[in-house]
Amino acid sequence: MVEVQAFPADSYPVHQVGPLHQVLAALQDPARLEMIRRLRNAGVPMQCSALYDGINKSTATHHFKILREAGLLERLVLGGLTHQRLRAEEIDAALPGLLASVVDGANREVAARG
Repeated sequence: MVEVQAFPADSYPVHQVGPLHQVLAALQDPARLEMIRRLRNAGVPMQCSALYDGINKSTATHHFKILREAGLLERLVLGGLTHQRLRAEEIDAALPGLLASVVDGANREVAARG
């Protein structure tokens, strides 16, 4: 059995889903949009390193922070490794249909690139 441990609230707080302008600003960066696309398509928390290509770890950490502050991600430790969880239910409750629409569009762009 895999142990799931959330970080203490004072270390990595789980933010409420932000207002629409904050969420859209977080998703406007191609690297962050790709992170969200991969998480949504997987449907499960993913190890951080599986969520990005072509950027260094410190840049990825910055992107994860922006996504967490917008309320889109939650940081977890699974089996001793850091993972990110897409807060899909919370996003859909706050901004119905937004996540599906954005990720569907991103999936179409990726498919068109081949």
